[in-house]
This record gives sequence, C-alpha cells and structure tokens, in this order.
Amino acid sequence: MSITVQNVIDKLHRAFGPYETTVDGIVAGSGQTAVRGIAVSFVASYEAIKEAAALGANLLITHEGAFYRHQEGGTGTADPNRVRLMKESFIESAGMAIYRYHDHPHRTNPDLITRGLLRALEWERYEHNYSDAAVVVTLPEARRVREIASHVKSKLHLPYLRAAGSMETACQTIGIAVGYRGGGEVAIPLYEKAEVDLLLAGEGPEWETPEYVRDAAAQGIGRSLFVLGHAASEEPGMELLAELIGDLVPGMPVHFVRTPSPLQII
Repeated sequence: MSITVQNVIDKLHRAFGPYETTVDGIVAGSGQTAVRGIAVSFVASYEAIKEAAALGANLLITHEGAFYRHQEGGTGTADPNRVRLMKESFIESAGMAIYRYHDHPHRTNPDLITRGLLRALEWERYEHNYSDAAVVVTLPEARRVREIASHVKSKLHLPYLRAAGSMETACQTIGIAVGYRGGGEVAIPLYEKAEVDLLLAGEGPEWETPEYVRDAAAQGIGRSLFVLGHAASEEPGMELLAELIGDLVPGMPVHFVRTPSPLQII
C-alpha cells in the first residue's frame, strides 16, 4: 500500500502533536501524492529542491518556506517575479510536494530544533534546562570565550562567528536561543535571570542584544554573545528530524539536504 504525503504529515502529527499552526502546511504539490522518497532541509531553496529530486525524493519537508517570506500568504507574496515563477515551474516539473514544518517542531517538549543544536554541539551530556524559547547549559568547568568559539565553529562547520562582548571572559553557563530568538525580549532575561555568561543565538535585531552586551562589557560585567546565523542554529534540528522521520516511515528513503547560508564574507 502506497504512502501519501498526507499519510506522512499525519504520522508527524501523531508523533509530535497536532498543534495549532500559523505557517505549517503543504506549499506545493498535493497531499494525495504517493511518496517515493523524502528529503528534509532547513529551507526550500532552488538548489535544495534540485538535490531532493536528484536523490529520488518527491516530498521535501522544510523548516522555512519556499517563497521568501515567513507568512507566505501575506500581502505581496503572490506578486509574480521571474525567480519565483522559474522555481514554481521546476517544482511542478519535478513532481515535488513541499511541506513546511516550522511551528510544530518548535512546540514539541523540548523544542526539537533546539534539541538538535544542543546535540550537534555535543552538550547534551552536560547539565541543561529547557525553557519555552531557549536552553541553558552548564559546562563542567568554565572555558574562555575564544575556546568555546573554536568548539562551536568546529561542531557546526562554520567559517566564522559574529561575536560581541569580551573574548577573554571565562564562561560556564551558556544560553542557546535558535532562529529569530536573539532579540532583547528573549536574550536579556537569560543574562539577568538565568545568569548566562554567553548566549548563542540564531539572529535578532542588531540594536537590541548586541548593544546590551556592549554596554555590559563597558561596565565590566561579563557578558558575551555569538550570533550563529538563522540557518546554522536551526539546521541541526532538521537533521535530527530527518532521522526521526526515518523511524516513523520505515523502509522509505529519507535524505537530509544541507542548505549553506546564502551570505558570504567579502
């Protein structure tokens, strides 16, 4: 008996909860399509879709969307442009169904995307406590910020980190806030209430948390910040999801497709 796109979605909901959602759903293709293979990625980039098709997958499960806005049905998202039209044409010709799976993974307990990053950093073995928007890790002993930076870059295969605060501070309590959770609303309570020495964030307004950290450093208060980038902070969670989907749909080929940041340092 063939498994359809909707069957896979139903399995995800049974495993991780049928939460209310704002953006999750099928953004291309049909729920009635018989699935030959599944690919999982952070974002439905043109290159990721092409790689998924080359791998023999006709269902792409992606965390972020395909058409350049979080709320893809909002004002202006349907305006035709050459880039979108070419992408839509390729999706159709490849017979690809795309399911956006954003809100549900963040609402699992613990947050599946945060859990994936914690695993990638190999910090699951340390004492850690999850909250709604972050996890706080306590290292066995304090380490210098520069040493932690080298570890993070190595484990996440990053060529660089953006950082604020003192690079020589000794840190033991580290906060992790994936995706767009690096703004002051989430970050500052982690510094003030959870007393983290260092925060690893995906991204956020540059005039909020980085400015708080800069002022703290000027006042002699040990605070540091690493800005990983949105994709770098959330891709490990989607890699974890790909493994879990393999368990949910035994016998189905499941591939994880990496999507490097589109931004370069020049």
